[in-house]
Amino acid sequence: MMMPMGVLAFLGLILIPLGVSPFVYLLGRVGVRTSEQQQARATWVRWAALLTLLATWIPFVLAASEFARRGPAEFQLETIALRLDGVSLLLAAAVLGLTTLAALFSWPYMAGEIGEEKYYTMLLAMTGVMVGLGFATDLFNLWVWFEAMAVSSYLLVAFYRRQAASLEAGMKYLVQSATGSVMVLMGIALVLATTGTVNLSEIRAGAAGSSPALLAAGALFVIGFGVKVAMVPMHTWLPDAHSQAPSGISALLSGVVIEAGLIALLRALMALAGVTHAWGLLLMGFGAANMLYGNLLALKQTQVKRLLAFSSLAHVGYMLLGFGISLYTGQTGGAQGAFFHLLTHAMMKGLAFLSVGGLLYALRLAKGDHNPLLTADLDGAATRYPLAALALSVAALALGGLPPLAGFMSKWQIFVAGFQTQNAVIMGLVVFAALNSVLSLGYYVPLVNALYRRKPSDVVAHGAVIPQAMLIPLVILTVAVVVVGLIPGSLSWLTGEAAKALLAAF
Repeated sequence: MMMPMGVLAFLGLILIPLGVSPFVYLLGRVGVRTSEQQQARATWVRWAALLTLLATWIPFVLAASEFARRGPAEFQLETIALRLDGVSLLLAAAVLGLTTLAALFSWPYMAGEIGEEKYYTMLLAMTGVMVGLGFATDLFNLWVWFEAMAVSSYLLVAFYRRQAASLEAGMKYLVQSATGSVMVLMGIALVLATTGTVNLSEIRAGAAGSSPALLAAGALFVIGFGVKVAMVPMHTWLPDAHSQAPSGISALLSGVVIEAGLIALLRALMALAGVTHAWGLLLMGFGAANMLYGNLLALKQTQVKRLLAFSSLAHVGYMLLGFGISLYTGQTGGAQGAFFHLLTHAMMKGLAFLSVGGLLYALRLAKGDHNPLLTADLDGAATRYPLAALALSVAALALGGLPPLAGFMSKWQIFVAGFQTQNAVIMGLVVFAALNSVLSLGYYVPLVNALYRRKPSDVVAHGAVIPQAMLIPLVILTVAVVVVGLIPGSLSWLTGEAAKALLAAF
């Protein structure tokens, strides 16, 4: 059990954003009768959301300090148990970092939209439940946090409910997420019937040796959580959801929501580690499928946000490969590389979606046009929007794995871990992953090339100005992608502890 300050920090990470979210909604709704009052309240709502996220960094720093001094710690409240370890701390860092920047970016992007207070309410709620998911220590509470994340993210995906494409994307996301959640619940029922408990540690202790029921439960977890992780072929919701959601939410869906689903999957498999040694092979197989399928589909995309959405499939593949290497061989290098890529992907894809969102706002949304942004629309964008073009270029080249940017470093760590195993199959998969990284340049490079064409497209020539509030997150993330690439060891205090926590269970 932690000291009182540690308890406050532990709970504050969840309770501050989750507890304030309904008050943000009331702030934007109660007593509003005129459009002037609505505009004034919208300003209060934006400030309340941003200040709440900034305040949540205080318990994060305290919790990180407590973890550095005392190591993992648990908090028990009746039947709810929460555990702070390297995995939960890493997920909290990624979630808080990207949601804070997305909230600032959304100020001008969402200004004037109907239901703006609902947007920030769900953004805060989603932040709290994602952090809570990382802290869960039993399967049932893990499922509850997972479901809460699905509901809050669904409402944000379908935010533009007056548009048919947005409603269609939201419906796909809802149906597939609900199906996945039911399968997870069936897996939990099998585990409870077999072991008599849902506590992850107790399941792990009692799940030694092959059991058909527990194997079936593991398969249900892989499929159920795999929907949220966008593991092929459970990925079909992703391109529509990412492309139709507001750009700040697209960044979060790709940067942290699918990663939170991956953490949930790993937590569930950690409890079933003793049932079979095939979990690592299974993750590597899915990783290879994700890389190839995601890259091939991204190659033919003309809509920029759909291109970035399909590229997320490939990057999930790198993470699955790294985790699979560690689970199969027992060495920490693959898991540390995968956790490193989880963080760098949050930075890179967050930067990519936010920079595209800034350009989408200037070229279309500012004029009331909700049509998708096409690659051809970006011709010559650097002439009028040099900062947004630079940010998108850095993000695309980092995602493609060009040194010395962050994406190259995290992929390289996974590749090195694979070759260190001296296993022919794993080394073959690493070569396959490296070739896929080269293949991804087939759609990243043309995207960057379009930005720097001499003759701007018509939409660029007549585009609006990108507001300053949108540019600040782009600058921060661009610097982060470059600095982490140059100093990759700067995040080892997070990735190393997360890898140790994962491997301790296997």
